[in-house]
Amino acid sequence: MKLLKSVLTVSLLAVVGGVTINAINKETGYEQQAANHWGSRDITKSYILQGANSDRLNKVVANVGGNVSREFPIINAVSAMLTSQQAEEIRELGGVRIQDDRTVMTMNNGNGNGNGNGNAKKYKIDNYIAKQVGADLLHQEGITGTGVTVAVVDSGANMGGSIGSFLFRDTNFRQRVAVKYDAFRGSKTYFYNDDQNGHGTHVTGIIASSLKDDNGRYNGIAPDVYVLSVRAFDANGASSYSKVLDSLNWIFENRYRYKIRVVNMSLGAEARSHYWNDPINQAVMRLWQAGIVVVSSAGNNGQDQGITVPGNNPYAITVGAVTDNKTPYDYSDDRITTFSSRGPTTEGFIKPEVVSYGGEVATKMDKRYFKKAMKASVFGEDYAVISGTSQAAALVTGIAALVISNDPYITPDTVKCRIMATAQAANDGKKMTYSPFAQGAGLVNAHAAVHSTATNCANQGLNVEQDLLGTQHFGGPARMNDSGEFYIQTGDNQVMLEGNHWSTEVMNLQGNHWSTEVMNLQGNHWSTEVMNLQGNHWSTEVMNLQGNHWSTEVLNLQGNHWSTEVMNIQSEDLDLAPIDPSVVVPVEEDGWK
Repeated sequence: MKLLKSVLTVSLLAVVGGVTINAINKETGYEQQAANHWGSRDITKSYILQGANSDRLNKVVANVGGNVSREFPIINAVSAMLTSQQAEEIRELGGVRIQDDRTVMTMNNGNGNGNGNGNAKKYKIDNYIAKQVGADLLHQEGITGTGVTVAVVDSGANMGGSIGSFLFRDTNFRQRVAVKYDAFRGSKTYFYNDDQNGHGTHVTGIIASSLKDDNGRYNGIAPDVYVLSVRAFDANGASSYSKVLDSLNWIFENRYRYKIRVVNMSLGAEARSHYWNDPINQAVMRLWQAGIVVVSSAGNNGQDQGITVPGNNPYAITVGAVTDNKTPYDYSDDRITTFSSRGPTTEGFIKPEVVSYGGEVATKMDKRYFKKAMKASVFGEDYAVISGTSQAAALVTGIAALVISNDPYITPDTVKCRIMATAQAANDGKKMTYSPFAQGAGLVNAHAAVHSTATNCANQGLNVEQDLLGTQHFGGPARMNDSGEFYIQTGDNQVMLEGNHWSTEVMNLQGNHWSTEVMNLQGNHWSTEVMNLQGNHWSTEVMNLQGNHWSTEVLNLQGNHWSTEVMNIQSEDLDLAPIDPSVVVPVEEDGWK
Protein backbone atom coordinates (compact mmCIF):
# COMPACT_ATOMS: atom_id res chain seq x y z
CA MET A 1 0.00 0.00 0.00
CA LYS A 2 1.35 3.42 -0.92
CA LEU A 3 0.06 5.38 2.05
CA LEU A 4 3.09 4.53 4.07
CA LYS A 5 6.41 5.86 2.99
CA SER A 6 9.74 5.22 4.61
CA VAL A 7 10.71 8.54 6.13
CA LEU A 8 13.30 9.51 8.66
CA THR A 9 11.84 10.78 11.91
CA VAL A 10 15.24 11.65 13.25
CA SER A 11 18.11 13.94 12.37
CA LEU A 12 20.31 14.14 9.34
CA LEU A 13 23.25 11.77 9.38
CA ALA A 14 26.65 13.16 8.68
CA VAL A 15 29.54 10.81 7.95
CA VAL A 16 32.86 12.36 7.05
CA GLY A 17 36.04 10.36 6.32
CA GLY A 18 34.75 7.30 8.14
CA VAL A 19 34.26 9.26 11.38
CA THR A 20 30.81 9.12 12.99
CA ILE A 21 29.23 12.53 13.62
CA ASN A 22 26.11 12.95 15.77
CA ALA A 23 23.56 15.46 14.51
CA ILE A 24 20.64 16.80 16.54
CA ASN A 25 17.22 17.29 14.99
CA LYS A 26 16.27 20.76 16.19
CA GLU A 27 12.58 20.05 16.01
CA THR A 28 12.42 16.74 17.85
CA GLY A 29 15.56 16.89 19.94
CA TYR A 30 16.27 13.24 19.16
CA GLU A 31 19.86 12.20 18.59
CA GLN A 32 20.75 9.68 15.93
CA GLN A 33 24.11 8.00 15.68
CA ALA A 34 25.42 7.53 12.17
CA ALA A 35 27.57 4.54 11.37
CA ASN A 36 30.44 4.14 8.91
CA HIS A 37 28.14 2.54 6.36
CA TRP A 38 24.41 2.30 5.66
CA GLY A 39 22.58 -0.69 7.11
CA SER A 40 24.79 -0.96 10.17
CA ARG A 41 23.20 -2.35 13.32
CA ASP A 42 24.56 0.76 15.09
CA ILE A 43 22.06 3.04 13.36
CA THR A 44 19.23 3.97 15.72
CA LYS A 45 15.63 4.50 14.85
CA SER A 46 12.41 5.00 16.74
CA TYR A 47 10.37 2.09 18.17
CA ILE A 48 7.13 1.86 20.16
CA LEU A 49 7.28 -0.34 23.27
CA GLN A 50 4.41 -1.48 25.49
CA GLY A 51 4.57 -3.28 28.81
CA ALA A 52 3.49 -3.37 32.42
CA ASN A 53 4.31 0.27 33.20
CA SER A 54 6.58 3.12 32.18
CA ASP A 55 9.11 2.42 34.96
CA ARG A 56 9.72 -1.09 33.67
CA LEU A 57 9.88 0.08 30.07
CA ASN A 58 12.39 2.79 30.97
CA LYS A 59 14.56 0.19 32.72
CA VAL A 60 14.33 -2.25 29.81
CA VAL A 61 15.41 0.44 27.36
CA ALA A 62 18.20 1.69 29.64
CA ASN A 63 19.51 -1.84 30.20
CA VAL A 64 20.15 -2.33 26.48
CA GLY A 65 21.68 1.15 26.11
CA GLY A 66 18.74 2.84 24.40
CA ASN A 67 17.06 6.17 25.06
CA VAL A 68 13.38 6.73 25.84
CA SER A 69 12.03 9.66 23.84
CA ARG A 70 8.43 10.02 25.02
CA GLU A 71 6.03 8.28 27.39
CA PHE A 72 2.41 7.48 26.48
CA PRO A 73 0.55 6.50 29.68
CA ILE A 74 -2.70 6.36 27.70
CA ILE A 75 -1.65 2.88 26.46
CA ASN A 76 1.24 2.07 28.83
CA ALA A 77 3.82 2.70 26.13
CA VAL A 78 6.98 4.64 25.34
CA SER A 79 8.88 5.53 22.21
CA ALA A 80 12.61 4.86 22.25
CA MET A 81 15.63 5.26 20.00
CA LEU A 82 17.24 1.84 19.56
CA THR A 83 19.57 0.03 17.24
CA SER A 84 18.22 -3.11 15.57
CA GLN A 85 20.42 -5.18 17.91
CA GLN A 86 19.02 -3.44 20.98
CA ALA A 87 15.48 -3.98 19.69
CA GLU A 88 16.21 -7.67 19.20
CA GLU A 89 17.53 -7.94 22.77
CA ILE A 90 14.27 -6.47 24.07
CA ARG A 91 12.23 -8.89 21.98
CA GLU A 92 14.10 -11.79 23.50
CA LEU A 93 13.30 -10.60 27.03
CA GLY A 94 9.57 -11.26 26.64
CA GLY A 95 6.80 -9.38 28.38
CA VAL A 96 7.30 -6.32 26.15
CA ARG A 97 5.58 -5.59 22.87
CA ILE A 98 7.81 -3.74 20.41
CA GLN A 99 7.19 -2.44 16.91
CA ASP A 100 8.59 0.06 14.45
CA ASP A 101 7.52 3.68 14.89
CA ARG A 102 5.78 3.71 11.53
CA THR A 103 4.80 6.60 9.30
CA VAL A 104 1.35 8.19 9.34
CA MET A 105 0.10 10.50 6.58
CA THR A 106 -2.63 13.09 6.28
CA MET A 107 -5.55 12.01 4.09
CA ASN A 108 -5.87 14.66 1.39
CA ASN A 109 -5.95 13.51 -2.21
CA GLY A 110 -3.18 15.84 -3.40
CA ASN A 111 -3.00 19.61 -3.04
CA GLY A 112 -2.53 20.39 -6.69
CA ASN A 113 -1.93 23.85 -8.08
CA GLY A 114 -4.24 26.39 -9.61
CA ASN A 115 -4.56 30.11 -10.16
CA GLY A 116 -8.28 30.49 -10.80
CA ASN A 117 -9.81 31.77 -14.00
CA GLY A 118 -8.55 35.32 -13.95
CA ASN A 119 -11.89 36.80 -12.87
CA ALA A 120 -12.26 38.96 -9.79
CA LYS A 121 -12.68 36.84 -6.70
CA LYS A 122 -14.87 37.48 -3.68
CA TYR A 123 -13.42 37.86 -0.20
CA LYS A 124 -16.01 35.43 1.19
CA ILE A 125 -17.97 32.81 -0.68
CA ASP A 126 -20.51 30.09 -0.08
CA ASN A 127 -18.44 26.91 0.18
CA TYR A 128 -21.68 24.89 0.09
CA ILE A 129 -20.91 22.36 2.81
CA ALA A 130 -23.13 23.77 5.58
CA LYS A 131 -26.22 23.65 3.38
CA GLN A 132 -25.28 20.33 1.75
CA VAL A 133 -25.40 18.51 5.08
CA GLY A 134 -28.19 20.57 6.64
CA ALA A 135 -26.00 22.36 9.18
CA ASP A 136 -27.24 25.76 8.00
CA LEU A 137 -30.69 24.91 9.37
CA LEU A 138 -29.14 24.22 12.77
CA HIS A 139 -27.24 27.51 12.68
CA GLN A 140 -30.54 29.29 12.13
CA GLU A 141 -31.85 27.52 15.25
CA GLY A 142 -28.85 28.74 17.26
CA ILE A 143 -27.07 25.36 17.34
CA THR A 144 -23.50 26.23 16.39
CA GLY A 145 -21.30 24.02 18.58
CA THR A 146 -21.16 26.26 21.63
CA GLY A 147 -19.55 24.67 24.67
CA VAL A 148 -17.82 21.82 22.85
CA THR A 149 -14.06 21.54 22.33
CA VAL A 150 -12.81 19.83 19.19
CA ALA A 151 -9.20 18.67 19.07
CA VAL A 152 -7.70 18.41 15.59
CA VAL A 153 -4.63 16.15 15.27
CA ASP A 154 -2.97 17.40 12.11
CA SER A 155 -0.28 19.71 10.74
CA GLY A 156 -1.25 22.66 12.92
CA ALA A 157 -3.52 25.56 12.03
CA ASN A 158 -2.79 29.11 10.91
CA MET A 159 -4.95 31.47 12.90
CA GLY A 160 -3.15 34.81 12.63
CA GLY A 161 -4.15 37.92 10.74
CA SER A 162 -7.52 38.76 9.22
CA ILE A 163 -7.79 35.42 7.40
CA GLY A 164 -6.83 33.25 10.34
CA SER A 165 -9.07 35.15 12.72
CA PHE A 166 -12.07 33.10 11.56
CA LEU A 167 -10.45 30.08 13.20
CA PHE A 168 -9.11 31.90 16.25
CA ARG A 169 -12.41 33.62 17.03
CA ASP A 170 -16.03 32.48 17.07
CA THR A 171 -19.10 34.05 15.48
CA ASN A 172 -19.15 36.74 18.20
CA PHE A 173 -15.46 37.46 17.59
CA ARG A 174 -14.50 36.02 20.96
CA GLN A 175 -11.26 34.07 21.26
CA ARG A 176 -12.11 30.35 21.29
CA VAL A 177 -8.61 28.85 21.13
CA ALA A 178 -7.32 28.16 24.62
CA VAL A 179 -3.90 26.82 23.64
CA LYS A 180 -2.17 24.65 21.06
CA TYR A 181 -0.08 21.52 21.51
CA ASP A 182 2.98 20.59 19.43
CA ALA A 183 4.01 16.93 19.44
CA PHE A 184 7.37 17.81 17.88
CA ARG A 185 8.19 20.07 20.81
CA GLY A 186 6.30 18.01 23.37
CA SER A 187 4.74 21.11 24.87
CA LYS A 188 1.95 23.66 24.67
CA THR A 189 2.50 26.51 22.24
CA TYR A 190 1.00 29.91 21.53
CA PHE A 191 1.91 30.41 17.88
CA TYR A 192 -0.81 31.88 15.71
CA ASN A 193 0.71 30.31 12.61
CA ASP A 194 2.32 26.88 12.94
CA ASP A 195 1.07 25.05 9.84
CA GLN A 196 3.51 24.80 6.93
CA ASN A 197 1.57 22.09 5.14
CA GLY A 198 -1.94 23.54 4.98
CA HIS A 199 -3.84 20.32 5.62
CA GLY A 200 -4.53 21.10 9.26
CA THR A 201 -5.71 24.63 8.53
CA HIS A 202 -8.02 23.37 5.78
CA VAL A 203 -9.54 20.64 7.96
CA THR A 204 -9.96 23.04 10.90
CA GLY A 205 -11.69 25.53 8.62
CA ILE A 206 -14.23 22.94 7.51
CA ILE A 207 -14.99 22.08 11.12
CA ALA A 208 -15.05 25.50 12.68
CA SER A 209 -14.68 28.54 10.39
CA SER A 210 -16.81 31.42 11.68
CA LEU A 211 -16.66 33.26 8.36
CA LYS A 212 -20.16 34.01 7.08
CA ASP A 213 -20.82 34.42 3.34
CA ASP A 214 -23.13 36.95 1.70
CA ASN A 215 -26.02 34.48 1.96
CA GLY A 216 -25.64 34.32 5.71
CA ARG A 217 -24.17 30.79 5.74
CA TYR A 218 -21.07 29.93 7.72
CA ASN A 219 -18.07 28.33 6.02
CA GLY A 220 -17.66 25.97 8.98
CA ILE A 221 -20.01 23.24 10.19
CA ALA A 222 -19.70 24.15 13.90
CA PRO A 223 -18.54 27.79 13.91
CA ASP A 224 -18.70 28.29 17.69
CA VAL A 225 -16.76 25.28 18.97
CA TYR A 226 -13.61 25.69 20.99
CA VAL A 227 -10.68 24.69 18.77
CA LEU A 228 -7.67 22.82 20.10
CA SER A 229 -5.08 22.41 17.36
CA VAL A 230 -2.59 19.59 17.93
CA ARG A 231 0.40 19.64 15.60
CA ALA A 232 1.68 16.14 14.84
CA PHE A 233 2.49 16.40 11.10
CA ASP A 234 5.34 18.17 9.35
CA ALA A 235 5.45 20.43 6.30
CA ASN A 236 5.19 17.38 4.03
CA GLY A 237 2.09 16.01 5.77
CA ALA A 238 4.05 13.15 7.36
CA SER A 239 4.16 11.99 10.95
CA SER A 240 4.93 8.88 12.98
CA TYR A 241 3.16 6.64 15.43
CA SER A 242 5.06 8.24 18.30
CA LYS A 243 3.96 11.77 17.35
CA VAL A 244 0.33 10.74 16.98
CA LEU A 245 0.45 8.78 20.25
CA ASP A 246 1.98 11.76 22.03
CA SER A 247 -0.86 13.91 20.68
CA LEU A 248 -3.58 11.50 21.79
CA ASN A 249 -1.93 11.04 25.18
CA TRP A 250 -1.90 14.83 25.73
CA ILE A 251 -5.56 15.05 24.70
CA PHE A 252 -6.44 12.26 27.13
CA GLU A 253 -4.58 13.87 30.02
CA ASN A 254 -6.08 17.32 29.36
CA ARG A 255 -9.63 16.30 28.47
CA TYR A 256 -11.15 17.67 31.68
CA ARG A 257 -9.31 21.00 31.66
CA TYR A 258 -10.23 21.85 28.08
CA LYS A 259 -13.54 19.95 27.91
CA ILE A 260 -12.46 17.94 24.86
CA ARG A 261 -15.44 15.99 23.47
CA VAL A 262 -14.45 15.32 19.84
CA VAL A 263 -11.14 14.44 18.18
CA ASN A 264 -10.66 14.75 14.43
CA MET A 265 -8.15 12.32 12.93
CA SER A 266 -7.98 13.07 9.20
CA LEU A 267 -4.97 10.82 8.85
CA GLY A 268 -4.07 7.23 8.19
CA ALA A 269 -1.50 4.47 8.26
CA GLU A 270 -1.68 1.05 6.66
CA ALA A 271 -3.32 -1.56 8.87
CA ARG A 272 -0.73 -4.20 9.73
CA SER A 273 -2.37 -5.85 12.71
CA HIS A 274 -5.74 -6.47 14.25
CA TYR A 275 -7.26 -3.25 15.53
CA TRP A 276 -6.78 -4.22 19.18
CA ASN A 277 -3.01 -4.64 18.75
CA ASP A 278 -2.39 -1.32 17.02
CA PRO A 279 -1.10 1.36 19.44
CA ILE A 280 -2.96 4.23 17.80
CA ASN A 281 -6.17 2.22 17.84
CA GLN A 282 -5.60 1.37 21.49
CA ALA A 283 -5.32 5.09 22.26
CA VAL A 284 -8.47 5.76 20.25
CA MET A 285 -10.34 3.17 22.32
CA ARG A 286 -9.16 4.79 25.54
CA LEU A 287 -10.42 8.17 24.34
CA TRP A 288 -13.74 6.65 23.34
CA GLN A 289 -14.09 4.93 26.70
CA ALA A 290 -13.30 8.27 28.38
CA GLY A 291 -16.26 9.94 26.65
CA ILE A 292 -14.55 11.44 23.59
CA VAL A 293 -15.91 10.91 20.08
CA VAL A 294 -13.20 10.07 17.54
CA VAL A 295 -13.85 10.76 13.86
CA SER A 296 -11.45 9.31 11.30
CA SER A 297 -10.97 9.45 7.56
CA ALA A 298 -11.47 6.17 5.71
CA GLY A 299 -8.34 6.51 3.57
CA ASN A 300 -7.62 7.61 0.02
CA ASN A 301 -6.42 4.41 -1.63
CA GLY A 302 -9.77 3.57 -3.26
CA GLN A 303 -9.37 -0.12 -2.49
CA ASP A 304 -11.58 -2.84 -1.07
CA GLN A 305 -10.40 -3.63 2.46
CA GLY A 306 -8.43 -0.41 2.18
CA ILE A 307 -9.56 1.29 5.40
CA THR A 308 -6.53 2.76 7.16
CA VAL A 309 -5.64 3.15 10.86
CA PRO A 310 -7.47 4.45 12.86
CA GLY A 311 -10.45 4.22 10.51
CA ASN A 312 -10.40 0.45 10.95
CA ASN A 313 -11.21 0.88 14.64
CA PRO A 314 -14.75 -0.48 15.14
CA TYR A 315 -15.65 2.12 17.78
CA ALA A 316 -14.66 5.26 15.86
CA ILE A 317 -16.80 7.02 13.26
CA THR A 318 -15.08 6.38 9.92
CA VAL A 319 -15.98 8.60 6.98
CA GLY A 320 -15.78 8.05 3.24
CA ALA A 321 -15.92 10.79 0.62
CA VAL A 322 -18.65 11.93 -1.77
CA THR A 323 -18.31 14.43 -4.62
CA ASP A 324 -21.09 16.79 -5.65
CA ASN A 325 -19.85 16.73 -9.27
CA LYS A 326 -19.61 20.53 -9.14
CA THR A 327 -23.39 20.85 -8.85
CA PRO A 328 -23.49 21.62 -5.12
CA TYR A 329 -27.23 21.72 -4.56
CA ASP A 330 -28.25 19.08 -7.09
CA TYR A 331 -27.95 15.91 -5.03
CA SER A 332 -29.08 13.57 -7.79
CA ASP A 333 -25.63 13.38 -9.40
CA ASP A 334 -23.57 13.06 -6.21
CA ARG A 335 -21.21 10.11 -6.27
CA ILE A 336 -18.72 8.40 -4.01
CA THR A 337 -15.22 9.44 -5.05
CA THR A 338 -12.92 6.95 -6.69
CA PHE A 339 -10.23 7.54 -4.05
CA SER A 340 -12.45 6.81 -1.04
CA SER A 341 -11.28 3.62 0.69
CA ARG A 342 -13.77 0.81 1.16
CA GLY A 343 -14.32 -1.92 3.72
CA PRO A 344 -14.77 -4.32 5.22
CA THR A 345 -11.98 -4.38 7.76
CA THR A 346 -9.90 -7.48 8.33
CA GLU A 347 -12.05 -8.25 11.36
CA GLY A 348 -15.24 -8.08 9.30
CA PHE A 349 -16.57 -4.66 10.33
CA ILE A 350 -18.59 -2.62 7.86
CA LYS A 351 -16.62 0.52 7.12
CA PRO A 352 -16.95 3.40 6.55
CA GLU A 353 -19.90 4.11 8.83
CA VAL A 354 -21.03 7.09 6.75
CA VAL A 355 -19.97 9.27 3.82
CA SER A 356 -19.80 13.04 3.48
CA TYR A 357 -18.56 15.66 1.04
CA GLY A 358 -14.84 15.40 0.33
CA GLY A 359 -14.49 16.43 -3.31
CA GLU A 360 -12.93 19.86 -3.91
CA VAL A 361 -13.99 21.47 -0.65
CA ALA A 362 -13.05 25.15 -0.36
CA THR A 363 -11.78 26.87 2.80
CA LYS A 364 -10.28 30.32 3.29
CA MET A 365 -6.58 30.05 4.15
CA ASP A 366 -3.53 32.32 4.28
CA LYS A 367 -1.29 30.82 1.59
CA ARG A 368 1.87 32.68 2.66
CA TYR A 369 2.84 30.08 5.25
CA PHE A 370 2.61 26.87 3.23
CA LYS A 371 5.55 24.98 1.78
CA LYS A 372 3.60 24.05 -1.36
CA ALA A 373 0.99 25.96 -3.30
CA MET A 374 -2.61 24.91 -2.85
CA LYS A 375 -5.17 24.60 -5.60
CA ALA A 376 -6.89 27.96 -5.62
CA SER A 377 -10.64 28.45 -5.72
CA VAL A 378 -11.96 29.95 -8.94
CA PHE A 379 -14.41 32.10 -7.03
CA GLY A 380 -12.98 32.93 -3.60
CA GLU A 381 -10.00 35.09 -2.70
CA ASP A 382 -7.52 33.09 -0.57
CA TYR A 383 -9.71 29.99 -0.71
CA ALA A 384 -7.92 26.66 -1.19
CA VAL A 385 -9.65 23.65 -2.73
CA ILE A 386 -8.66 20.17 -1.49
CA SER A 387 -10.19 16.72 -1.98
CA GLY A 388 -9.90 13.78 0.38
CA THR A 389 -11.57 11.67 3.01
CA SER A 390 -9.88 14.10 5.42
CA GLN A 391 -12.29 16.78 4.31
CA ALA A 392 -15.25 14.41 4.59
CA ALA A 393 -14.19 13.43 8.12
CA ALA A 394 -13.93 17.10 9.09
CA LEU A 395 -17.56 17.65 8.11
CA VAL A 396 -18.67 14.77 10.31
CA THR A 397 -16.48 16.03 13.15
CA GLY A 398 -18.41 19.29 12.96
CA ILE A 399 -21.70 17.39 12.98
CA ALA A 400 -20.64 15.40 16.04
CA ALA A 401 -19.88 18.67 17.83
CA LEU A 402 -23.33 20.01 16.94
CA VAL A 403 -24.98 16.84 18.28
CA ILE A 404 -23.07 17.16 21.56
CA SER A 405 -23.75 20.89 21.82
CA ASN A 406 -27.48 20.16 21.64
CA ASP A 407 -27.26 17.20 24.07
CA PRO A 408 -24.25 17.82 26.36
CA TYR A 409 -24.47 14.58 28.35
CA ILE A 410 -24.67 12.30 25.33
CA THR A 411 -22.25 9.36 25.06
CA PRO A 412 -19.93 8.69 22.11
CA ASP A 413 -21.92 5.56 21.18
CA THR A 414 -25.13 7.58 20.99
CA VAL A 415 -23.48 10.33 18.93
CA LYS A 416 -22.38 7.67 16.46
CA CYS A 417 -25.82 6.07 16.56
CA ARG A 418 -27.63 9.30 15.66
CA ILE A 419 -25.25 10.20 12.86
CA MET A 420 -25.62 6.73 11.34
CA ALA A 421 -29.36 6.37 11.97
CA THR A 422 -30.14 9.58 10.10
CA ALA A 423 -27.79 9.04 7.17
CA GLN A 424 -29.35 8.32 3.77
CA ALA A 425 -28.15 5.41 1.68
CA ALA A 426 -27.88 6.01 -2.07
CA ASN A 427 -30.10 3.76 -4.12
CA ASP A 428 -32.03 3.66 -7.37
CA GLY A 429 -35.36 2.67 -5.86
CA LYS A 430 -34.69 -1.07 -6.17
CA LYS A 431 -31.31 -1.64 -4.63
CA MET A 432 -28.45 0.32 -3.14
CA THR A 433 -26.32 2.11 -5.69
CA TYR A 434 -23.30 1.45 -3.49
CA SER A 435 -22.66 -1.38 -1.10
CA PRO A 436 -22.41 -0.75 2.64
CA PHE A 437 -18.67 -1.33 2.29
CA ALA A 438 -18.47 1.88 0.25
CA GLN A 439 -21.10 4.12 1.82
CA GLY A 440 -21.86 2.60 5.22
CA ALA A 441 -25.22 3.90 6.38
CA GLY A 442 -25.09 6.60 3.72
CA LEU A 443 -24.75 10.36 3.38
CA VAL A 444 -24.84 12.34 6.63
CA ASN A 445 -27.57 14.80 7.56
CA ALA A 446 -26.59 17.17 10.36
CA HIS A 447 -30.07 18.56 11.00
CA ALA A 448 -31.59 15.10 11.29
CA ALA A 449 -28.75 13.80 13.48
CA VAL A 450 -29.01 16.65 15.98
CA HIS A 451 -32.78 16.24 16.34
CA SER A 452 -32.71 12.45 16.39
CA THR A 453 -33.68 10.57 19.53
CA ALA A 454 -32.16 7.26 18.38
CA THR A 455 -30.24 5.22 20.93
CA ASN A 456 -28.59 1.81 21.14
CA CYS A 457 -27.96 1.54 17.41
CA ALA A 458 -24.18 1.85 17.17
CA ASN A 459 -21.32 -0.29 18.50
CA GLN A 460 -23.85 -2.92 19.53
CA GLY A 461 -22.18 -6.14 20.63
CA LEU A 462 -18.89 -4.36 21.30
CA ASN A 463 -17.37 -3.73 24.71
CA VAL A 464 -14.57 -1.20 24.79
CA GLU A 465 -13.62 -2.07 28.37
CA GLN A 466 -13.11 -5.74 27.48
CA ASP A 467 -11.14 -4.73 24.40
CA LEU A 468 -8.83 -2.54 26.48
CA LEU A 469 -8.42 -5.13 29.20
CA GLY A 470 -7.60 -7.74 26.57
CA THR A 471 -10.26 -10.14 27.85
CA GLN A 472 -12.33 -10.11 24.65
CA HIS A 473 -11.97 -8.83 21.09
CA PHE A 474 -14.60 -8.56 18.41
CA GLY A 475 -15.41 -9.19 14.77
CA GLY A 476 -18.03 -7.72 12.46
CA PRO A 477 -20.72 -9.33 10.27
CA ALA A 478 -18.85 -9.25 6.96
CA ARG A 479 -17.60 -12.47 5.41
CA MET A 480 -15.93 -13.58 2.21
CA ASN A 481 -17.14 -16.56 0.16
CA ASP A 482 -15.06 -18.96 -1.91
CA SER A 483 -15.43 -16.70 -4.95
CA GLY A 484 -13.86 -13.78 -3.12
CA GLU A 485 -17.17 -11.90 -2.79
CA PHE A 486 -17.98 -10.06 0.41
CA TYR A 487 -21.30 -10.67 2.07
CA ILE A 488 -23.03 -9.79 5.34
CA GLN A 489 -24.17 -12.50 7.71
CA THR A 490 -27.24 -11.29 9.62
CA GLY A 491 -28.36 -12.36 13.06
CA ASP A 492 -30.82 -14.91 11.69
CA ASN A 493 -28.17 -16.29 9.29
CA GLN A 494 -29.65 -14.47 6.31
CA VAL A 495 -26.96 -13.77 3.72
CA MET A 496 -26.77 -10.48 1.82
CA LEU A 497 -24.52 -10.63 -1.22
CA GLU A 498 -23.00 -7.53 -2.77
CA GLY A 499 -24.45 -6.52 -6.13
CA ASN A 500 -27.86 -8.17 -5.96
CA HIS A 501 -29.06 -8.26 -2.38
CA TRP A 502 -28.51 -4.70 -1.21
CA SER A 503 -32.24 -4.39 -1.86
CA THR A 504 -34.99 -2.16 -0.53
CA GLU A 505 -36.55 -5.20 1.16
CA VAL A 506 -33.52 -5.73 3.35
CA MET A 507 -32.26 -2.19 3.75
CA ASN A 508 -35.56 -0.26 3.96
CA LEU A 509 -34.30 2.29 1.44
CA GLN A 510 -36.14 5.24 -0.04
CA GLY A 511 -35.55 7.85 -2.74
CA ASN A 512 -33.21 7.97 -5.70
CA HIS A 513 -29.49 8.52 -5.12
CA TRP A 514 -29.12 11.51 -2.75
CA SER A 515 -32.06 13.58 -3.94
CA THR A 516 -33.53 16.56 -2.11
CA GLU A 517 -36.35 14.30 -0.96
CA VAL A 518 -33.90 11.89 0.62
CA MET A 519 -31.94 14.71 2.26
CA ASN A 520 -35.06 15.74 4.16
CA LEU A 521 -35.81 12.25 5.47
CA GLN A 522 -34.90 11.59 9.08
CA GLY A 523 -35.61 7.90 9.44
CA ASN A 524 -33.21 5.01 9.78
CA HIS A 525 -32.43 3.67 6.32
CA TRP A 526 -30.56 0.70 7.60
CA SER A 527 -32.91 -1.81 9.12
CA THR A 528 -32.55 -2.23 12.87
CA GLU A 529 -31.41 -5.77 12.24
CA VAL A 530 -28.46 -4.68 10.12
CA MET A 531 -27.61 -1.70 12.32
CA ASN A 532 -27.16 -4.03 15.28
CA LEU A 533 -24.80 -6.38 13.45
CA GLN A 534 -21.70 -4.48 14.44
CA GLY A 535 -19.91 -6.60 16.97
CA ASN A 536 -19.55 -10.30 17.54
CA HIS A 537 -17.00 -12.23 19.54
CA TRP A 538 -13.86 -12.79 17.52
CA SER A 539 -13.92 -16.06 15.58
CA THR A 540 -11.74 -17.97 13.15
CA GLU A 541 -14.47 -17.57 10.55
CA VAL A 542 -13.92 -13.83 10.48
CA MET A 543 -10.18 -14.46 10.38
CA ASN A 544 -10.62 -15.79 6.85
CA LEU A 545 -11.43 -12.25 5.71
CA GLN A 546 -7.80 -11.24 5.93
CA GLY A 547 -6.95 -12.87 2.58
CA ASN A 548 -3.77 -11.26 1.35
CA HIS A 549 -4.64 -7.90 2.93
CA TRP A 550 -1.96 -8.61 5.49
CA SER A 551 -0.40 -11.75 6.83
CA THR A 552 1.92 -13.00 9.52
CA GLU A 553 4.68 -12.97 6.95
CA VAL A 554 4.08 -9.30 6.20
CA LEU A 555 3.93 -8.47 9.88
CA ASN A 556 7.29 -10.07 10.48
CA LEU A 557 8.83 -8.29 7.53
CA GLN A 558 7.78 -4.93 8.93
CA GLY A 559 9.54 -5.39 12.23
CA ASN A 560 6.43 -5.84 14.38
CA HIS A 561 6.50 -8.21 17.30
CA TRP A 562 2.98 -9.14 18.34
CA SER A 563 3.27 -10.96 21.65
CA THR A 564 0.53 -12.28 23.89
CA GLU A 565 1.18 -9.43 26.29
CA VAL A 566 -1.61 -6.88 26.69
CA MET A 567 -1.48 -3.22 27.68
CA ASN A 568 -1.89 -4.10 31.34
CA ILE A 569 -4.72 -1.62 31.63
CA GLN A 570 -6.52 -2.41 34.88
CA SER A 571 -10.26 -2.19 35.47
CA GLU A 572 -9.73 0.68 37.91
CA ASP A 573 -8.00 2.62 35.12
CA LEU A 574 -11.29 2.55 33.23
CA ASP A 575 -13.39 3.89 36.11
CA LEU A 576 -13.31 7.44 34.81
CA ALA A 577 -15.43 10.44 35.71
CA PRO A 578 -17.33 11.88 32.74
CA ILE A 579 -16.26 15.17 31.19
CA ASP A 580 -18.33 17.91 32.84
CA PRO A 581 -20.17 19.97 30.17
CA SER A 582 -20.46 22.89 32.62
CA VAL A 583 -16.70 23.41 32.87
CA VAL A 584 -15.51 26.79 31.62
CA VAL A 585 -12.62 26.34 29.19
CA PRO A 586 -9.65 28.45 30.36
CA VAL A 587 -8.88 30.52 27.27
CA GLU A 588 -5.38 31.93 27.59
CA GLU A 589 -5.33 35.33 25.92
CA ASP A 590 -1.74 36.35 26.67
CA GLY A 591 1.46 35.09 25.10
CA TRP A 592 0.25 34.53 21.55
CA LYS A 593 2.67 35.50 18.84
